[in-house]
Amino acid sequence: MIASLTGDVQFIEENAIVVNVGGVGLRVFVPKYLAASKNIGDPVSVSTHLVVRENDLSLFGFESPEEKQLFVQLLGVDGVGPKVAMSILSTLSIDAIFNAITSDQPDLLSKVPGVGKRTAQKIQIYLKDKTGLGSPLAQIGRIDESDADLLAALTSLGYSVVESQKAIQGLPKGNQLSLEDKIRYCLSSFQ
Repeated sequence: MIASLTGDVQFIEENAIVVNVGGVGLRVFVPKYLAASKNIGDPVSVSTHLVVRENDLSLFGFESPEEKQLFVQLLGVDGVGPKVAMSILSTLSIDAIFNAITSDQPDLLSKVPGVGKRTAQKIQIYLKDKTGLGSPLAQIGRIDESDADLLAALTSLGYSVVESQKAIQGLPKGNQLSLEDKIRYCLSSFQ
């Protein structure tokens, strides 16, 4: 029904922004990283998905159509509603979700607030066959296995998944660092 919005940020909440579109303020629930990256008055354009319930209309917005498609696919998993799907996209990058699904690591998904072990396994099983060549997950590309090990190492040291992912994304591209060197580099970025 509402496929996208373009306007100016009128108000910012922790997990939503109000977008002024032609004088009308529309609340759009967005991943936390997107809400945190905006300031009042900033122009914004998001792909949207409208969730219709008996007594509620909620609009969810995403930076890319691929992120929106993944959100819709997550809604197809039994036990995953819009809040849990948005929590997954707020906590994990599309790369990390792809890696968890294709390398049979539902434990990574279970680190997301609101996702237990059973739900993580359901997500992994449901989305495994949806990671074909045409899917948004396959278009992102597969994470190096050592990066999955690195994420596990950093989270076991007490860093959050989000902090760990940011540190991993800051690694120099193209360098063939050992896992130990990657850990050292990431730990230095936390200081």
